[in-house]
Amino acid sequence: MPDPDSRLLKKVNSIGIVGRAESPNADDAVRDAVIWANKQNIRTFIESDTALRIGLTPEQPYSRDELPNHVDLLLVLGGDGTLLSVAHPVACHDCDTPILAVNCGSLGFLTEIRRPEMLDVLASVLNGTATLDERRMFRARVNRGSEVVADRFVLNDVVIGKSSGSPIVDLSISVRGHFVTSSRGDGVILATPTGSTAYNLAAGGPIVHPTVDAVVITPIAPHTLTNRPIVLCDDAPVVVTPDLTDDHREIAASFDGQLSVELQNGDIVVIERANNPLRVIRSPSRNYFSVLREKLKWGER
Repeated sequence: MPDPDSRLLKKVNSIGIVGRAESPNADDAVRDAVIWANKQNIRTFIESDTALRIGLTPEQPYSRDELPNHVDLLLVLGGDGTLLSVAHPVACHDCDTPILAVNCGSLGFLTEIRRPEMLDVLASVLNGTATLDERRMFRARVNRGSEVVADRFVLNDVVIGKSSGSPIVDLSISVRGHFVTSSRGDGVILATPTGSTAYNLAAGGPIVHPTVDAVVITPIAPHTLTNRPIVLCDDAPVVVTPDLTDDHREIAASFDGQLSVELQNGDIVVIERANNPLRVIRSPSRNYFSVLREKLKWGER
């Protein structure tokens, strides 16, 4: 994957703004961004739900799904979940719209730009000095016979997991048509390198640098302790087939925590590399390892 390059940013004449719901800090950041953009003669398009929540009348009431296709830059104000909610629409439109994600919450592995940095980073976008990270995405489908019942782009992960009332489930995993392993337990996580610091990390999976072209397969509470995480090249589809032949076995596929689909016996879940990465503006004050040290408390006693 190439190094971030500020020349990839085209001239910004319009900004789409998405704010996290029920976050006064994000609401204040939306208002500050609108005031700043007006002073720069930049058109702002506020996502319809965000505008309604803070009492602003948008020039054009685009939904979150519509917004990426109508602006030169997306300003995402909230936490990692807010960023994940716009990643799929950007990939769907194939519009290559860069995202400036500002952390208005607490964790923020993905939204690494701090709230006090927002206006300075926006200024760097306008003057051409901002840099981009290109984050690899997956495209995941649930196939039910000849029907595609779900088709989703994900930035973090696909989680195939059992319901709370279901017993242990069996999953078959294959790559390039070759059987890899059977996983028996609570399910499996298929994470991008970006998503390796999310549920994958909590389940004991490895941290993978976001520039690595890889898929991380991590079992969830495996029945066999020798069933361990594995990192594979992401240049071939991974196929997961659940065995739901027994009664009372319930399992769902969750895509970035934004969409969940109940699986039926005979369904297969296909995960492959998306054609284009997500373009995210990098924090000027912190690199990837700085974020890891801060969020994971490395070096602290």
